[in-house]
Amino acid sequence: MSLVRLKIKGISYSQTQNGAYALILNEVDGDRKLPIVIGAFEAQSIAIALEKEIKPPRPLTHDLFKTFADRFDIVIKQVIIHKLVDGVFYSSIICERDQVEEIIDARTSDAISLALRFQAPIFTYKNILDKAGIYLKFSAKDEEDEDSDDETIEVDEILQEEETVPLAKGDANPYQSMSLTELQKELEKAVQKEDYEKAARLRDEISKHTK
Repeated sequence: MSLVRLKIKGISYSQTQNGAYALILNEVDGDRKLPIVIGAFEAQSIAIALEKEIKPPRPLTHDLFKTFADRFDIVIKQVIIHKLVDGVFYSSIICERDQVEEIIDARTSDAISLALRFQAPIFTYKNILDKAGIYLKFSAKDEEDEDSDDETIEVDEILQEEETVPLAKGDANPYQSMSLTELQKELEKAVQKEDYEKAARLRDEISKHTK
């Protein structure tokens, strides 16, 4: 079976329902997206790995694993989403130490969190993408602004059709009226309090202000 490389498109989250997140993966040489429902902790860990400017005061679990692996010369070479059963994705982490390769089973969210920290490529098999991949249609505006609400709404609708955890279709944005300086101050406070869910949302809003 042929492998298809994926990249992270983003994380869609609910502003009204705690724990409702979807990680969106995009095939590198195509237009299909692979939505994966993940937990709040994993979503925060992935968001922090993506946002280099957010520095937790204490290491998260995946950061600790990265430090541990570095100390013992363990390298993650790649992550493969290798199976889909009853809507659940199964993944393998391909590791190497002293030129010996090992394959370790992992939850997909954990595997991707680690792949980001090791800058390792993420793959899935073509038959899984054929089965679970979706096409998202964007307007010209959406193509310029990948964080637009339209994309979140469309993803939410697809996830609901798949009978997975529903995401909100849009709520009042409490940070929309804040200035860039206020947002940056709130971001610093959120990181110090280790409220990474709030930090990720603030970082999204800051990105909109700086475009």
